[in-house]
Amino acid sequence: MMEKVQRFGGAMFTPVLLFSFSGIMVALCIIFKNPMLVGSIANEGTTWFSVWSIIEDGAWTVFNQMELLFVIGLAIGLAKKANARAAMEAFVIYTTFNYFVSGMVKFFGSFFNVDFTLEAGGDSGLKLIGGIKTLDTGIIGAILISAIVVMIHDRFFDTKLPDFLGVFQGSSLVVIVGFFTMLPIAFLTALIWPKFQIGISSMQGFLASSGIFGVWLYTFLERILIPTGLHHFIYTPFVFGPAVVEGGITKYWMAHLNEYAQTKEPLKKLFPEGGFALHGNSKIFASPGIAAAFYFTAKPENRKKVLAILIPTTLTAVLAGITEPLEFTFLFVAPVLFVVHAVLAATMAATMYGFGVVGDMGGGFIDLLAKNWIPLFANHKGMIFTQLIIGLGFTAVYFLVFRFLILKFNFATPGREDTSSEVKLYSKKDFKEKKANEGGVSATSPSDANSQYLDRAIIFLEAFGGSDNIAKVNNCATRLRITVVDESKVLPDAAFKEGGAHGVVRNGKAFQVIVGLDVPQVREQFEKIL
Repeated sequence: MMEKVQRFGGAMFTPVLLFSFSGIMVALCIIFKNPMLVGSIANEGTTWFSVWSIIEDGAWTVFNQMELLFVIGLAIGLAKKANARAAMEAFVIYTTFNYFVSGMVKFFGSFFNVDFTLEAGGDSGLKLIGGIKTLDTGIIGAILISAIVVMIHDRFFDTKLPDFLGVFQGSSLVVIVGFFTMLPIAFLTALIWPKFQIGISSMQGFLASSGIFGVWLYTFLERILIPTGLHHFIYTPFVFGPAVVEGGITKYWMAHLNEYAQTKEPLKKLFPEGGFALHGNSKIFASPGIAAAFYFTAKPENRKKVLAILIPTTLTAVLAGITEPLEFTFLFVAPVLFVVHAVLAATMAATMYGFGVVGDMGGGFIDLLAKNWIPLFANHKGMIFTQLIIGLGFTAVYFLVFRFLILKFNFATPGREDTSSEVKLYSKKDFKEKKANEGGVSATSPSDANSQYLDRAIIFLEAFGGSDNIAKVNNCATRLRITVVDESKVLPDAAFKEGGAHGVVRNGKAFQVIVGLDVPQVREQFEKIL
């Protein structure tokens, strides 16, 4: 069960990857349309204003079509076979579902207690999804329908029908089954969801008023669950879902950013929900402190090697907000440090919130600049300097605490471990020779052989016990997720580290190899040689 939940959580990250660029583009457009920042050239009615308005309309695509993005993205990530077909089926069936719901509340609105004559948006409970006026089920509805479609796809896609019905096989059969499945689901949605929306509204008020403790708890859970891959279930309802504000913090923040930039009212007063998107501060300010502690506690003769590892992983964490390569570098040699990290990250976010810092700060420094600091600087520089001072203070706290604990308990962090043991692994040359001796033909082309990712894929495959031991292959943003046939054949973590892995999460037959941002390319090579 845990393996399925982890796989589901990883699949949710597939569409999330697109939000960072879109958010930055929207923020830049808002900046360039603000006369306070660029002068009178940005006044409404000018060519400059019109051009950037066009660009902004395009940048809103991901946010305005969020439901469709999750429906398609989850199908790609979850389907066990023919993922592209599953994505198409998910789009068709989800659209069918919305047409059914739309018709039901249109013709029987009084029965479902829905006023279909209201304009979509606002407090109406209605929304235009793919051009269909329907109930606003948000990403919750998208995730649910996509999961149902994947189950139908995996069950019926390969079903063999009699030859005279062959035209209805494959995707056609999946859509047929999905069509009739959506009728009762649409009815239940129309019956239940309006009542659920009332509950969501109450929850939003409760969480928004939970104050400093609520922000601390949210940030702690978001960090501490990273090793399990379940942290996606924590931040997604807040950042992209309706947990504290309709449409999610990211979309709401971008929609009101221009308004916030032009007022001097304290942002905490205007948008207290923004405290639930401060978790990115630990990525920006904690990472340098942790890296410095690793460097200064490493053996002198190993410091150059440690620095070569820490510079790219720390820059990735600070600039892009992807912290897993750095965090998994120490998680498995000193789990207590990760708990300390989660506590400090939560305390940092809660402290910032207590001093009035809010915003959409779930990513790295690039996100922070574009979506917060630059547009807000003119009227909210006090909040920005407060955030910077607290953040740098916690950088020092991280360094001192981590350094003390590493030395006190002699944790084998990078540069301090015993490297006397060697693990024999396959190289690309070994792999080709092995295939030749077996009489097989290599699945890699000459161009593939030059790939920098092929060697890593070969090492990981052999560390998993070879191709016969692989049952399922998947990935999220930084992890290669593998389900094996026999876990006893999987080599120790040191074998994977020879391939550049930052760590391995083991849960029975389910494994997660922390590869880093190269994981899509490594997975492609992995599947080719598989």
